[in-house]
Amino acid sequence: MKKILVLLAAMIMSAQTLAIVVGKVDVQKVIISVNEGKMIKNKLKKKFDEKQKILKKEENKIRKMQENFKKQSLVMNEKAKGQKQKEIQESIIKLQQKTAGYQREIQELEQKFKKPLFEKIKGIITSVSKKAGVDITIESATAPIIYAKSEKDLTNEVIAAFNKKHK
Repeated sequence: MKKILVLLAAMIMSAQTLAIVVGKVDVQKVIISVNEGKMIKNKLKKKFDEKQKILKKEENKIRKMQENFKKQSLVMNEKAKGQKQKEIQESIIKLQQKTAGYQREIQELEQKFKKPLFEKIKGIITSVSKKAGVDITIESATAPIIYAKSEKDLTNEVIAAFNKKHK
């Protein structure tokens, strides 16, 4: 992205008489605003909630184990205490591993769902940019424009065009 900005700056400096119109699009806003993006978000939330339920159950099991251990530890011998503590610790580690696995799974699903969406969005950005007569369009969140003589935010137009094309 920095290369694009350097190239853009060089183009502007070398062609001061040319009027370059810079378009900008907040792709993240587009992703969360278009209908398909909202459906993806809902699918991911549903999957996330399912995983959260499973983790909560296991968390509650561990809490009960810890409570029982506290109650019973006064009458347990050292060997039994150590074994119970080890069992609780192993349960905690398994829960942490399961949590990390679920996080990876959700991230992979997000990438799987968003990649085709992003490809569609790129096509819409191209057509909206051409229609708007901009010379170059950048992603505003990753490469914010500090100054441009002529700049046009195409985000809302991209959202509308996407929803119109992909109902």
